[in-house]
Amino acid sequence: MNALFRTPNVRQWIVVLTIVGLVASAAVAAIIELTLNDFKLPGTKMAAVGPMAITSSSNCAWCHGDFDPEGDHTASWEGSLMGLGGHDPLFWAQMTTANQDVANAGYFCMKCHVPMTWVTGNALPPDGSALTSLDREGVACHFCHSMVDPIYREGTSPPEDQAILAGLEGVPPQYYANAMFVLDPTGTRRAARTNLEPLHEVIHSPFHKTGNFCGTCHEVGNVAVSRRPDGSYRYNAIDAPTPDTNPATQFPLERTYTEWRLSAFAAGGVDMGGRFGGTRGPVVSSCQDCHMPGIVGANTFFTNEHPDLAHHTFAGASAQMLDVIAAYTANDPSINQASIARGRARAVDMLRSAVTLSASQSLRTLTVRVVNESGHKLPTGHIEGRRVWVNVRLLAADGSLVYEYGHYDDAEAHLDESSTVVYEMLVGLSADAAQITGLPAGVTGRMALADTIEKDNRIPPRGFTNAIYEAEGAPVVGWTYADGQHWDEPRFVIPAGAVEAEVRVFYQQTPRHYIEMLRDNNTTNTWGQVLHQLWEQTGKGAPIEMAMVRLALGPTCSADVNCDGQENGLDLVAIEAAVGGDFADFCQEDADFNGDGAANGFDVEAVSEVLGGAACP
Repeated sequence: MNALFRTPNVRQWIVVLTIVGLVASAAVAAIIELTLNDFKLPGTKMAAVGPMAITSSSNCAWCHGDFDPEGDHTASWEGSLMGLGGHDPLFWAQMTTANQDVANAGYFCMKCHVPMTWVTGNALPPDGSALTSLDREGVACHFCHSMVDPIYREGTSPPEDQAILAGLEGVPPQYYANAMFVLDPTGTRRAARTNLEPLHEVIHSPFHKTGNFCGTCHEVGNVAVSRRPDGSYRYNAIDAPTPDTNPATQFPLERTYTEWRLSAFAAGGVDMGGRFGGTRGPVVSSCQDCHMPGIVGANTFFTNEHPDLAHHTFAGASAQMLDVIAAYTANDPSINQASIARGRARAVDMLRSAVTLSASQSLRTLTVRVVNESGHKLPTGHIEGRRVWVNVRLLAADGSLVYEYGHYDDAEAHLDESSTVVYEMLVGLSADAAQITGLPAGVTGRMALADTIEKDNRIPPRGFTNAIYEAEGAPVVGWTYADGQHWDEPRFVIPAGAVEAEVRVFYQQTPRHYIEMLRDNNTTNTWGQVLHQLWEQTGKGAPIEMAMVRLALGPTCSADVNCDGQENGLDLVAIEAAVGGDFADFCQEDADFNGDGAANGFDVEAVSEVLGGAACP
């Protein structure tokens, strides 16, 4: 077998785990005892750049903040998940369970969520107990603006990058993924804009305008789980770096960058008619076009306005988590609650821009079309918890509810999944992984241990092709989308008595089963309980409405079952034949004319009654 896909046998893992369990009896051992070597990746090494070189965001705020709460860089950043990464209870609860499942996982997680730990050296210990206030700034201003394109591009990259890349330990990163970032060791700030009058040194960096920049953290593969030639995934050997740093060969944990990179947006841009992009115009291409839209504003309080300033909102879909973070930090004077509120509003706006919804009727069938307007799958991002679904309420003439698909019980925080379509990605454990871990095979919430994709019916973006997405580790699983299809069309049966349909699409990031799993699986600290209490306090992750349409309904049946344009005795002959299995002269969807779930004599009787002037059954 190609060494690229080498896999230890089950006996090797069991022996290793047994030995580890014996020598670590004084502490609670993780299910899989990976070492730091398993997480070794190219790029700037931890603590290779001193904290004096890359400083606190509070320093940036002296010039870039406190002059426009709606548009200045500090006010918009500090109300985003970027600026709140170290204050996110969901992240801490997730990292706790990840560390319990896989030793040292937190060392890997913190590189993206609180990357200043890579500067300070506080990504160890992996439980985050060494973090300082500087680390808790999340994805800090100076950190991002010190990043270097790891792939040098002659004529485009700053010439200073050549020496920086040559000075790295080992080969520079070849992929934009898994926090394989390269930092300028001098901390010299970099910016995409050229017409600046800064008070500090600035290097012009085209890299900061590209989706490649964002891919550094928005493309995550499990570096300990590799894809084999047959397409399946298996655990790597313990205490050895990943055999391939290409994230496409690793088990997918987040493929947002790949989803975008393979879309029509990255291939030249899409005219979205002003839905995204702000003042930059209707054609959007990069991640920044949508998540950092252009506004009229100034970089600093003492410089002129630009017509296309990049708004540092980083708005995504995490409105529900911003609620939790606001509650968690309510008494923290270092956190700007007004900025969080504005960040939440922008996240809701982004969600509502990501979908176009329509509905149509064909007799008893209501067809809903959900169009993905975003540049990646819908939903995208971190795979755990995030889901989108269709809700259909069918109403009688007096406004009362006749039937509902996808009902959500707010009090119980429970979705009736069986009656509707839920767009989500679910991962699981193979039989091999189950034997190694001692956990049940099949769908799992243990993301750090997963090695199978059980479901991925998330709606693709424009430009989607099955073969290419599958080859890059972002396949559709358990659903069917044609090449180029960036919408889905679920169908619902219209019951008798319904005269109007209300159709909605909802988004949820923190469903009950996910939050309870993080609480119940936590055995080492209180983060799971803290998260659960905050979740209850902030409305139990109440779904956010992305779109809604109403449709007046016409007749749900026609006695012209042979579709010859007339309702007469020939239709009785056609329904009788169809009930018997002969559909030659029958053109409606099925012979269950009265919608009771069976094709039989009652359907013949119903057609006869409608021919006689009765209402649809």
